[in-house]
Amino acid sequence: MYDAPAPQLTESELRALDAQYCSWGDTVHYLAQPKFFETCEGSYMYDAEGRAYLDLQMWYSTANFGYRNPRLNAAAHRQLDTLPQIASQHLHREKVELAALIARDAEAKFGARGRVHFNVGGAQAIEDSLKVVRNAKDGKGFMFAFQGGYHGRTLGASAITSSYRYRRRYGHFGDRAHFVEFPYAFRGPKGMSKEEYGDYCVRNFARLFESEFHGVSDPRAGESEFAAFYAEPIQGTGGYVIPPKNFFIELKKVLDQHGILLVVDEVQMGIWRTGKLWSIEHFGVQPDVLVFGKAVTNGLNPLSGLWAREELINPEVFPPGATHSTFNANPMGTAVALETLRMAAEGDYDRTVPEKGAYFLAGLQELQKRWPQIGDVDGLGLALRAELCGADGFTPDKSLLDRMVAEGLKGDLDVGGKKMGLILNVGGYYKNVITFAPSLDITHEEIDLALKLLDALLRRCVTT
Repeated sequence: MYDAPAPQLTESELRALDAQYCSWGDTVHYLAQPKFFETCEGSYMYDAEGRAYLDLQMWYSTANFGYRNPRLNAAAHRQLDTLPQIASQHLHREKVELAALIARDAEAKFGARGRVHFNVGGAQAIEDSLKVVRNAKDGKGFMFAFQGGYHGRTLGASAITSSYRYRRRYGHFGDRAHFVEFPYAFRGPKGMSKEEYGDYCVRNFARLFESEFHGVSDPRAGESEFAAFYAEPIQGTGGYVIPPKNFFIELKKVLDQHGILLVVDEVQMGIWRTGKLWSIEHFGVQPDVLVFGKAVTNGLNPLSGLWAREELINPEVFPPGATHSTFNANPMGTAVALETLRMAAEGDYDRTVPEKGAYFLAGLQELQKRWPQIGDVDGLGLALRAELCGADGFTPDKSLLDRMVAEGLKGDLDVGGKKMGLILNVGGYYKNVITFAPSLDITHEEIDLALKLLDALLRRCVTT
């Protein structure tokens, strides 16, 4: 017999316990008074009073298919009742079927055979990719990455993430990446189009290989000291910055010329966020390694992984035990991920996501006309951005966004006589960008509601 459940603690009691016993080393306490939520469904989170909060970031683009998605929840329940646990030294059908599905899709799109290796979180999959790359490049540990790029907060992932604040407390990183300018057009050189700025960034990168004194290669030997370039096709934490269409094509030409691998980080932008399974599909290049995570299980069970070209990961070069995690390819995660990809393939996301994204972006552009504090809006599919600035429309205004995030979580925004909340995510080089990652199943009515809530927040928070 189970004992009777313990009496439910009050929120104030929980906050006292949090203050005493929980590490504050995660991101929860960026806010002075973090919000408690009780339930969730679709595009909404609900507090203890049952008040709805429209979520426009969906767990950092993890719950792409809505909270408590019935089909994916059912897949989790089925697996829980059959094979919920298995040591990773054994095989199970869901792992093999999922790997085959991803690899066959990649071969059709990128024209290269490859294999899939699983892990648990995005940063852990990045770590595995670093092992694949270093192994393939005779132990070379130097990587290129972009300014504004984010790849996780493990030690290896922090070394290729441009923000020093993620490394500051932990000493010097001898293998820290060489960070290259990303074409962030809104804050790029004046007088250049987005495409011209992209060309400018590629040309500057290519110049590094012209002379040994740039410190990245030996032109006489024709050999670079760098193994790979890590890139998010669209910068995530950096503020959903979208490069020009031809940028990666030109960048890949330089990388191929010097024998440097392209590793694409799809942890945040993958799984149909942009209207395609992988966001790199918009940019016309074939990656050598592709890393995924987050939305592949809709947040139901941690799972991540990487796809790599056959010559980088076949068993002769990357043998058993080359890397390992107790929970990699766990059956709960692989079962839900398999159902996620099947469900998405049966859907119409290649049409609906661009259409809804265009509708949302048009609404943001209308808001921008009314509010000079919105300096820039942009989007690809349902990955959208709104950069908040001073009244000049350019000077970054982090404090305005901080106020909007806090006020949105109060749950007292009045829309049509109903009190609601709004959940926003903060990104950008200056932490002044709203990064929108709503449910891919968001309705047009919910998009209209989002725009009304944003307008209400701006009216409340903009100081004259």
